[in-house]
Amino acid sequence: MKKQIGFRRIILVLSFFVMVGIFFSGCGEKKVYRVGILNGIDFMAVVSEGFKEKMAELGYIEGENITYDVQTPVDYMEGIDRISKQFVEDKVDLIFCYPTEAALGAKKATAGTNIPVVFAVTNIENSDLINSIREPGGNITGVRYPGPDLALKRFDIMQQLVPEAKTYWLPYHPDLPVCYPQLEALRPAAKSAGITIIESPLRDAKEVEAFLSKRANKPDFDALFCIAEVLTINPDAFLVMNKYTTKHNIPMGGVLMELDGYSSVYGVNVKDSEAGINGAVLADKILKGTQAGTIPVISSESYFELNYKEAQKLGLKVSEGLLVQADQVFR
Repeated sequence: MKKQIGFRRIILVLSFFVMVGIFFSGCGEKKVYRVGILNGIDFMAVVSEGFKEKMAELGYIEGENITYDVQTPVDYMEGIDRISKQFVEDKVDLIFCYPTEAALGAKKATAGTNIPVVFAVTNIENSDLINSIREPGGNITGVRYPGPDLALKRFDIMQQLVPEAKTYWLPYHPDLPVCYPQLEALRPAAKSAGITIIESPLRDAKEVEAFLSKRANKPDFDALFCIAEVLTINPDAFLVMNKYTTKHNIPMGGVLMELDGYSSVYGVNVKDSEAGINGAVLADKILKGTQAGTIPVISSESYFELNYKEAQKLGLKVSEGLLVQADQVFR
């Protein structure tokens, strides 16, 4: 009987040490985070590059304690919805997404889940994306794209560059919500300045060409003004616009772009890589346990680039004050 009791005690002790060993071996395993990256527009990949580089600095080494699933939609809106849903099905630990439409798609897809969303290069105005900058709420936070602020700064610079211009042509893609807060900010500013803005909702290069063909010989605007949206940075649409403005010696500005020897005069934007870096800082806080919706949204700083050579070609007088304002001048 005593032998049986002793044997049972040995079994219990051995079982205890086995359980302890299993517990501590489990504690030693590193957590490998899975992050889904929704790169809404292919040429904005620098955002995700900045994000991943900063994450590495913060100790998240790809292939060791973090993996990334980077997806770029082919059909944009439909692709955004499909990719967002797939990330949810894959139960990723976090979604990093940009621009605005991608953020909206990710928020919709993650509703009712615990998957946090960090957005970048995203307009928050009139989008119902967050509750407030200080407390975004839910499972979302990110890096704001200051669209209305940039639109007004672009407008101010155009006035300084071409003070005699009284009519601006403003083409934009009508299907994107990013456009409308900018237009709302610009309308009263233009009215106050005595400037007429011709707003043209157009979807592609063919529609741009059709608009300009009606003005082939006689333009009815003095400047081509671009807000932050996708039409004016589409290569085909940009070339149609800039070939026309070059022919008629009309300045094109707002977004700085150069293609096949054609260029706009200036651009005001944010540094996409810095938006990715800031997004990584937010993601780090979330992965360490902070609720996404309690982390204040960060606003990106504007960056003003001036193509001085193009301005000279158009005969524009660039003041010393404007040159000082520019973060970068291309001569």
